[in-house]
Amino acid sequence: MEKGNVRALLPIGVFLVLYLGLGVLFEYALGISMGFYSIPIVVVFLVALMVACFQNRALPFDDKLVVMGRGIGDKTIVTMILIFMAAGVFVGTVGRDSAESVAYLMLSIIPAEFSVVVLFVVSCFVSLSMGTSVGTITLITPIAVAVSAASGFDLPLCVASVMGGAMFGDNLSFISDTTIAACQGQGCQMKDKFRENFKIALPAALVTIVVILVLSLGSDISGTVHNDYDLVQLIPYLIVLVGGIVGVNVFVVLLLGILTGSIIMVATGATAPTDLLANMGSGAAGMFETTMVAVLVSAICALIREYGGFAALLNGIKSLFRSKKGGQLGMGLLVGAMDIATANNTVAIVMANPIAADMAKTYGITRRKTASILDTFSCVFQGVIPYGAQMLVAISAATELGYAVSAFQIIPFLFYPFLLLASSLVFIFLVPEKEGEGN
Repeated sequence: MEKGNVRALLPIGVFLVLYLGLGVLFEYALGISMGFYSIPIVVVFLVALMVACFQNRALPFDDKLVVMGRGIGDKTIVTMILIFMAAGVFVGTVGRDSAESVAYLMLSIIPAEFSVVVLFVVSCFVSLSMGTSVGTITLITPIAVAVSAASGFDLPLCVASVMGGAMFGDNLSFISDTTIAACQGQGCQMKDKFRENFKIALPAALVTIVVILVLSLGSDISGTVHNDYDLVQLIPYLIVLVGGIVGVNVFVVLLLGILTGSIIMVATGATAPTDLLANMGSGAAGMFETTMVAVLVSAICALIREYGGFAALLNGIKSLFRSKKGGQLGMGLLVGAMDIATANNTVAIVMANPIAADMAKTYGITRRKTASILDTFSCVFQGVIPYGAQMLVAISAATELGYAVSAFQIIPFLFYPFLLLASSLVFIFLVPEKEGEGN
């Protein structure tokens, strides 16, 4: 067993104390709205990187730069950054307004008593197509508020259903930054990770639908929701979704989505030709923070690994979780702890990736299962923490429309994240693994 050095983990501790401590101070002590997201995460990671550079005095600074360069220049990091950029261009090209069309179409043809189920299913589809839970919540929460006001369903139930569906797609989408980060970090195919995840997520989603139906059918409701919709603009989303599922190269899929999206958005008049390139640029720019986090975290992790930090962490986890199943739970708890501290599931995955890769080798866990565990557990925790972007955006959207709702009113109705956790534990501990599944 490689000897570890617990002191090498200090940069992670510095990051967690600064980010979580300032977040709590801003959000709760100073009462700043979206306080956790007022903190420049890139700056906090830069401070953590400086701490890592001051450690390991035996290694000259020039050699540390070489170590960081190897970490940043790793094939998985480069690929991850390129996919982030392409996904950003795609979202910028097609825009997000068209996603509302699905919701309004389904709400116009389905009876009012099934409105909340429609909100959940539509949110699943939109987040699966768009690859962003926050974007989905931003779009669909105003519709959820309208459904609650028109039908009489409880607002926390409607908002929680949107959040649950958004986390379903965040976990499974081929263009979600969590999927990209998990797959590239573990070196597995997206289609393999999707299949591994889908068998865990589908039962949780189906049970969620049943629970929502039981609550809906027991409620007094009245009224319906109507609005205009245009389904032509959904074609690029469907191309990306279907192409990803059948296993087409992710770059090819995104290029096809960008090409068809450009043609459709210009042809339908949704975007002026002169604005198209600007929208692409805005979409790519929207990935700047995520890209810089990937670069900085890879540099920090390279230094921590060199100084023996990952060996120490791995040895600690091995002393707690000795079996293969225990190792899988350890991975889940690791990324969950990172998510609680950072309130960002993508950052949590990027931070946990190198440690999880070492754990996978130690416990004999396949790369696709490792990627699945990281993505699933990060989405579970991100979907329920009261200070996460998803929760704060949902509350903010409802407040802007004149409806007050709190995180602690919503959390009891977040059926999908809790059921996803239960489903994950069932598959780890109760469902036997098939032989010959490969990586």
